[in-house]
Amino acid sequence: MANHPPTGDSRAPVSMEQDADPAVPKGLQVSRYFTKPNTHPYDDIEWVDRRSAIYSEKGETIFEVDNVRVPKEWSQLATDIMVSKYFRRAGVPETGSERGADKVIHRVAHTIRSEGERAGYFTSAKDAETFEMELTHLLVHQMGAFNSPVWFNCGLSHEYGIKGSGGNWYYDTTQDHAVETADSYAQPQNSACFIQSVDDDLMSIFDLSRNEARLFKYGSGTGTNFSALRGNMERLSSGGTSSGLMSFLEVLDRGAGATKSGGTTRRAAKMVILDMDHPEIESFINWKVREEEKVAALVAAGFPADFNGEAYKTVSGQNSNNSVRITDAFMEAHLKDGPWATSMRTTGETHKEYRARDLMGQIANAAWSCADPGVQFDSTINDWHTCSNTDRIHASNPCSEYMFLNDSACNLASLNLVKFLNEDGTYDVPAYEEAIRTFTIAMEIIVGFSSYPTQTICENSYAYRPLGLGYANLGSLLMVKGIPYESEAAYAMTGGLTAILTGKAYATSSELARVKGTFAGYERNREPMLRVMNKHRAAVYRISADNCPPELLKAAEANWNDAVSLGEQYGYRNAQATVLAPTGTIGLFMDCDTTGIEPDFALVKFKKLAGGGYFKIINQSVPRALDKLGYSEDEVERIVEYAQGTARLLDAPYVNTVSLEEYGLRPEDIERIEKALPAAMDLSGAINVWTLGEKTLKRLGFTPEQYNDDRFNLLRALGYTAEQVEEATRTVCGAQTVEGAPDLKEEHYAVFDCANKCGKYGERFIGAMGHVRIMAAAQPFISGAISKTVNLPNEASADEILEVYVEAWRLGLKAIAVYRDGSKISQPLSASAEEQEEAAAAALAPVRRRLPDERQSVTHKFAVGEHEGYITVGLYEDGHPGEMFLTMSKEGSTISGLMDAFATMTSLALQYGVPLDALVKKFSHMRFEPQGFTSNKQIPMAKSLVDYIFRWMALKFLEDPALAGSAAAFYANEEGTSAPKVSNGPVRAKVSEMAEALAVASTNPTAVALHAANGDEAEHTDGVACHVCGTIMLRSGTCYVCPNCGGNTGCG
Repeated sequence: MANHPPTGDSRAPVSMEQDADPAVPKGLQVSRYFTKPNTHPYDDIEWVDRRSAIYSEKGETIFEVDNVRVPKEWSQLATDIMVSKYFRRAGVPETGSERGADKVIHRVAHTIRSEGERAGYFTSAKDAETFEMELTHLLVHQMGAFNSPVWFNCGLSHEYGIKGSGGNWYYDTTQDHAVETADSYAQPQNSACFIQSVDDDLMSIFDLSRNEARLFKYGSGTGTNFSALRGNMERLSSGGTSSGLMSFLEVLDRGAGATKSGGTTRRAAKMVILDMDHPEIESFINWKVREEEKVAALVAAGFPADFNGEAYKTVSGQNSNNSVRITDAFMEAHLKDGPWATSMRTTGETHKEYRARDLMGQIANAAWSCADPGVQFDSTINDWHTCSNTDRIHASNPCSEYMFLNDSACNLASLNLVKFLNEDGTYDVPAYEEAIRTFTIAMEIIVGFSSYPTQTICENSYAYRPLGLGYANLGSLLMVKGIPYESEAAYAMTGGLTAILTGKAYATSSELARVKGTFAGYERNREPMLRVMNKHRAAVYRISADNCPPELLKAAEANWNDAVSLGEQYGYRNAQATVLAPTGTIGLFMDCDTTGIEPDFALVKFKKLAGGGYFKIINQSVPRALDKLGYSEDEVERIVEYAQGTARLLDAPYVNTVSLEEYGLRPEDIERIEKALPAAMDLSGAINVWTLGEKTLKRLGFTPEQYNDDRFNLLRALGYTAEQVEEATRTVCGAQTVEGAPDLKEEHYAVFDCANKCGKYGERFIGAMGHVRIMAAAQPFISGAISKTVNLPNEASADEILEVYVEAWRLGLKAIAVYRDGSKISQPLSASAEEQEEAAAAALAPVRRRLPDERQSVTHKFAVGEHEGYITVGLYEDGHPGEMFLTMSKEGSTISGLMDAFATMTSLALQYGVPLDALVKKFSHMRFEPQGFTSNKQIPMAKSLVDYIFRWMALKFLEDPALAGSAAAFYANEEGTSAPKVSNGPVRAKVSEMAEALAVASTNPTAVALHAANGDEAEHTDGVACHVCGTIMLRSGTCYVCPNCGGNTGCG
C-alpha cells in the first residue's frame, strides 16, 4: 500500500519555509519538533482502506461503512469510533460524507489553525502552518485527542460550508459582549463539561431544566450544586410550605431520563451536589438507597433487574451522579465525634443537630449499598482555587474532574502517555512538553471561537478561559516500565508526569498572555492565582527524588519555575489548565489499554476484528514489561501462553484432536473448533452446537431435545469429566492471569496487578489505598480534580469505605467515588463453571421427597371475579408445603380440570426440591382470564387464578412477603402487624440469596443462573448496557465506556 493519502487530498498545502512577514502582528512562534519542512505528516503514514461495522449484542448490524481510509497502525476499534462517531455523514461537498480519517483530522486541525491566524495568535503564516502540521502529527499518530464535541462540530462550517441551527451564544469581540448565533456550526459548541447554577426560585429551577436539555441534546454533561434550594419544611413567601429540594430533584431526574436516549447522542450525564449543612441532607444521602430498595421489591415481583428495565425506570434518582460537599469543619467534627448542624436556607436558623459521625456513617453505608453519593472536599477545592476573589467553587461536571465557577464550561483533551516512551525505557520529556504546548495553544484558540448554550456561560468562559488538558494510559505506562501501580515508584512517577503536564501548560498560558493578554478576570484574582501557582511549585519539591526518574523530576522543577516566573511577569491567559478526565471514548480512540489515571482491569482482553468478531489477546504491556524485567524471549513466550492460552487443541491434555476424533468428530469439525478457539474464554465456548452445527450433533447421536436444552454441555455429554475439561481449558484458553505462570518470579507479580482479580484463577488486585495514593500523587499538580473510582471487593465493609474517605481527605484529594463489587442490583449475577456444573449435576439426578402418610394441611377459600374455589396445601413435618389441591366451585369445567392438573404439577415441583419462592417469582403476576377483584384484602386484585394462588402462597409460607407483590404485604404480615419503616440498609443480600436458591435448586438451573461472563465483561460485571449497541459497558473513572462501539456515559 502506498504511503500517501487518497486522491482528493484533504491536507493543507505545504509551502516552502520563508521569513516571517513583518506586517503580521507579533504573536506566537512555533518550531517544528515532530514534523519536517515541506513534508506533510500524512506522507510518513501507511494508509489502508477498511470496513467499519458495529454490531449489537445479538449480532445485528447497527452501523456499517466500506472503504474508509485510516492509518494502518490504528486498531479496528479506533477505526470504528472515528467512522461511527466522528465522520460527518451528510453535507460534505462532492462525497456527501467524510470517507477518511485524514479528512476529519484536517477539518479539525486546519480550522483551529485558521481561527488562530484570524485572531492573531501566530507571528507569521509560517508559524501557523507549522502549528497545524505539529497538531496533525499528534492527532494522526494517536499521541493526543480532543474531547468528542470538537470532533463532532469543529470545522463543519469552515471546511464544508454546513449550516447549523441558532440558539447558542458566542462572544463577539467587535461588540465586546455575547451574541446569540444564527449558525451553531460557524461558532461550534466544542465544550463537553459544564457547571450551571440554580437559585431558590421556581423559574430558575425550570430554566435549569431547559438549559440541561440543550446540553444533553448535543451530548454534553452538566453539574449543579442545589444547596440554595429551601427544604421541604421551609415556608414560601405566599404562606405555604415548599415542595422541598428532593421533589425538584426527582422532576429534573425524570427530564434527564427522558433525554438520555434521544437522537444519536449518548444518555444524559449530570451531577447533583448538596452541601452537608442543607436541611434535607439526610434524605439526599439515602435517596438512591431507598430507590434501590424499591427496585429490589420490583425485581422480587418479577420485573427484570437490568438497568434499562422497568424496575429501574420506575424509580427516581437513576440519571445522575450524586455527591455531597464536605468541608474541613465537618471532617474535624467527624473525627472528634462532634456535633453538626443543618440550617434553613431562608432564615439561616438551625434545623437539626446531628452527630457528624452519624452522617458520615450514612454516607459510607449508602456508598456501600449503591455506590452513591460520591464525596467532594469543599475546603480543599477552594484552597486551590485560582479565582477565589470572584466566587467560591460550588460544583463540578458529572465526572468530578472539572471544578470551577458556576455557569462555566471546559473543553477537554488528553495525551497518550505511552506514546512518549523511548525504546530504551526512558521518557521523551521534550516530546511530551511539545505536545503539551501544542494542545494548550489549540484549546485556547477553541475557547474564543466556540459557542455556548447560555449567555452567562459564554461570558464566563470568555472571561476566564478554563482548559482541561489531561492524559490517559498511565496504568499501561507503569506496567511497561515494570513498576507496580501500588508502589512508591508509581506514585513518584505519576507526580512527575502530572507536574510537567500542568507546569508546561501554565507556562504556555503565560506565553499566550504575553501575546493576547491575560484572561479578563486575572487582575481581580492575581493574588489568589499566584498563591496557587506557588503551592503547585512547592509540591514539586515533595516528589521523592529516590523514586522519580531524574529526567522527569528535573523537567517538573524547570517547568514550574517557568510557570511561576512567567506568570509573575505576564500573568496567565487561562484560569485553569488541566484536569484528569475518564477519557473513555477518546482513550479507546487513541488505542490506550488504560483510561485516564486508572490501572488496567484485565490482562487478557478481546481485540476487535475488521470483518466482525473478536479474538483474545494479552495486554501488550505484559510482554513489554517482562522484557523490561529481564526475562528471556522464551520465558516471555511461556508466561504469555500461560495467561492467554495456546488456542490450539494439539497437545492439550484430555480434550485434544485425538480424543475428539475418538468420540466421532471429523477433521472438518475440529477445524471449525480451532477457528473458534481464539475468541473462547473456555472450551465450552468453542465446542458446542453453535460452532459445530445441528447436523454434526445429530451425527454424534444427540437429539434436538438434548442439544437445545439450556443445560446441555457437549463436552460432558461426550464423556469428559469436569476436571478434564477444566485442565484442558486452562491450557488452551489460558489462566487469564500471570499468577502461577512458569518462570515468573513472585516478586514481579505486583507489576501485573489490575483493578480486579484477573480471571478465574487470579487472587491479586490493587487495594483501595493504592487507588487513593496514586490520586494523591497527581492531585497537587492538577488545576481541577481527578475522575476516578476506587474499586472495592464485594466483601468490603462500610467501615472500610469510611477509611477511604478519611484518607482521601488527609491526602488532599478534591473528590472521590467508590464502587463495591455487587452493590448495584442491576449488576449481573455470574456463576463459575464449576457452580454451573454442580447445579446441572444436581438437576440431572433429582430426588423426590414424599410427604408422610399423615400430615397437617391448610385450606383457604378464595374468589377471583365470579370464580370461587379452595386451595388445600399439605405440609411436611417442618411446616413447609409439599403438595397442593385446587377445587373449583364449577366441577367438571375446563378451568377445574386445568387447575387440578396445575396443582399436581406444583406438588411434584415442591417434592423435587424446587423452592417455593422460585415458583412464586415465576407464576405470580401472570395475566390471563379469569381475573378481577378478590375477597382477600391483602390481594385485592388478581391478574389470574395462578397469580392469586402463588401470591397467597407467598404470604402464607414465605418469610419474605414482598414476593407477594403487594404494597401492604411488603410492609405488614398476614397477622396484620404494623408496617415497619423502610430501612436505609442494603437489600442486595436478599436478592442474591433468592437468585442463588434458584440457580442451585431449580429444575432448570442454567435458565436462571447467568452464563459466566465472557471477555472484558468478566472483569466488569457492574456495567450498564450501552445505549448504542447493548454491550455491557466498562468503568472508566466515575463513568462507563463501551468496549464495542466506544460510547460513554460521561461528558466527552
